[in-house]
Amino acid sequence: MHWHASCAARANQPGGDALLLLGPSGTGKSDLLLRLIDKGFTLVADDQVLVEDGMASPPPALAGLLEVRGLGLFRLPYIAPARLRLVISLGGNPPERLPTPRLHAELNLPEIKLDASHPSAAARAALALEAACGRITSHSGAFAA
Repeated sequence: MHWHASCAARANQPGGDALLLLGPSGTGKSDLLLRLIDKGFTLVADDQVLVEDGMASPPPALAGLLEVRGLGLFRLPYIAPARLRLVISLGGNPPERLPTPRLHAELNLPEIKLDASHPSAAARAALALEAACGRITSHSGAFAA
């Protein structure tokens, strides 16, 4: 399945735990991806993501490319495939304060909403991935048991 999205993985090797950034054009997918890379994540794909059997990869023509508005197109190290563990929806209404857990309808993965422009968006995305992978626990909210 082909998605208009961006994707980053926590590990720097194929098969690493990844999150998928979904949202309309201009919602900050590539910018949040750049901030995640700055936090130690590795690029999987920007702008277009291929998802097959829960694994994310870039289309061959876009492998390793990241668009940075105002600077241009850059070739960066990337990994593929990566195991999708979380869907992050950007844009729309502000996220709820204590959201109930939910699954993305098509990917059957935990899904959260984030405002990509928030200063802590990359930290929130990283924390959510850790919770989605079961490495930390949540007392209440999107990952509460």
